Amino acid sequence: MDANEVEKCIDDFGTDIYRFCLKLCADKADAEDLYQQTFLKALETEWTLDWEKNPKALFFSLANNLWKSDRRKQARRNAIAPCGNFDDVTETVLHSEESIENGYLQRELITEVRQIIQTLPEKFQIPLILFYLSDCSIEQIAAIIKKPPGTVKSRLFKGRSLIKKRLEDTYYERESF
Repeated sequence: MDANEVEKCIDDFGTDIYRFCLKLCADKADAEDLYQQTFLKALETEWTLDWEKNPKALFFSLANNLWKSDRRKQARRNAIAPCGNFDDVTETVLHSEESIENGYLQRELITEVRQIIQTLPEKFQIPLILFYLSDCSIEQIAAIIKKPPGTVKSRLFKGRSLIKKRLEDTYYERESF
């Protein structure tokens, strides 16, 4: 793939790829690295893009594969020498028309859902992120993860069910104290 094609891809759907990388990594610095690696890998390959098909799905797939590879590498490294991340605090800005209590509860819910999604198995995590956060269609997700559309639908349903069950369990435990 030549530099002009990659530049056109960055212009056309670079923000979608970056958003996907950000949701996968849950860290801005790691997401930027993954984003750059994705387009660098595309530059290094000898592919020719077929603009009639969905080139965006190719880049989602490439980012997903690079992310999986990096997670495996980190798992191997952590098995040898574990390390922790001390910078897990993220801030959200309240809108002026919201009450402080509602804003706080909303942020807590968003944080909990993000944590639940991060703990879900990868086979549920990827379709949920692609569908809800990157606005991909079921057919596009099927092409990215190389599974039939029915499998994508069932994984989305199961992922939503797991999130709902874990939220219900969490709030039930809190109310019992």
